[in-house]
Amino acid sequence: MADAEQTDRLAIRDLIDNWAVWRDAGDWERFATVWHEDGWMSATWFQGSAADFIRVSKEGWAKGVSILHFQGGMSIDLAGARAIAQTKMTISQRGAVHGVACDVVCTGRFFDFLEKRAGKWGVVRRQPIYEKDRLDPLDPAAVLKLDQTKLAQYPEGYRHLAYIQEEIGYRVKRDMPGLKGAEVEKLYGQGRAWLGGASVQDIAAVR
Repeated sequence: MADAEQTDRLAIRDLIDNWAVWRDAGDWERFATVWHEDGWMSATWFQGSAADFIRVSKEGWAKGVSILHFQGGMSIDLAGARAIAQTKMTISQRGAVHGVACDVVCTGRFFDFLEKRAGKWGVVRRQPIYEKDRLDPLDPAAVLKLDQTKLAQYPEGYRHLAYIQEEIGYRVKRDMPGLKGAEVEKLYGQGRAWLGGASVQDIAAVR
């Protein structure tokens, strides 16, 4: 039993690592293999099926949109053919803010609902948790003045990430889970339900 569990944990770790590497490298064919066909992706700028996420990511790639991911430690809760994986991560995006080239870095966790089907683990739902972020001009001497009223409209955990994303034309969802609060507590509850056998519909994000 221990050997089987360890094999599953290694397979999940490999899957989550591949998500970041293949997505950021634009390896779309292999990126598609980390998802189950009913997979769902939620992000500040996108909520939809895995297939649509791949499509819009390819479109952004072609336009020069730069969004990169770096992953750290992982915690995996296993329950037979179901799992919840939480992975420490950073999201790094580059873009122009009021004409000034900037990098924004957001720290948080990927919260993944996974299932083993026909012997293969895949992502059923990915929901990032946004904990804190910062925005820096590429040129340290550049003068950047943010609209403080606009900045305050966004949740604290991804305030600067949302600012830059809306500056380049995306519409950002305002109620994504953060480090604390009702949204992340709801997500944790959905995770427990998933491990307990809940249906895909029961753990679905707002669609």
